[in-house]
Amino acid sequence: MSAEAPRHVVASTADADTVLRRLIREGWSEQEGFALPGAAWDVTGERLVLHGRIGDPDTLQLAVLAAARGAAVVAVCEVDSPMGRALIDDLARLGPLVLGPGPVTAAPPAGGDDEATAGVPLVPEQRALLDRLAAGDTIAAAAAAEFLSLRTANRRIAEARAAFGVRTTREAVLAYLRQSRDE
Repeated sequence: MSAEAPRHVVASTADADTVLRRLIREGWSEQEGFALPGAAWDVTGERLVLHGRIGDPDTLQLAVLAAARGAAVVAVCEVDSPMGRALIDDLARLGPLVLGPGPVTAAPPAGGDDEATAGVPLVPEQRALLDRLAAGDTIAAAAAAEFLSLRTANRRIAEARAAFGVRTTREAVLAYLRQSRDE
């Protein structure tokens, strides 16, 4: 079976368009809205990407259900809003999640290019964990201090690595520190 269906939470329709163009080039079929056609539960083989704006709890529920059923999801939502945090938490429970449009090229930026990391949206849990890691805590200590399970902390850090387009936690911490310095 192929890799998991991608899940993106983006802040603007322009970012959503960028992600959709990339997914269509990779062979995904796009559909506006989050209601899945057909009665089959598992739609993984259909390579279907659903997209739209998350404006209410019902739409949020449809987007999470679509992702659980194997569809790719590109959701436009303000990540720092209560609705955005709920969406991010729910989608992150299903697997890898990319906040923002993700890498534009196949290769991650080498050496942490400042422009590539500018404005990467992170949820407060990710910021808190990265702050603690930057201060020298281990992932386990940072998780305990933030009242998170080690598994959740590892997932949040993995999401931050994906958002920054880097491979290691150390690179993610450095990219986060550069971004924080520039804000």
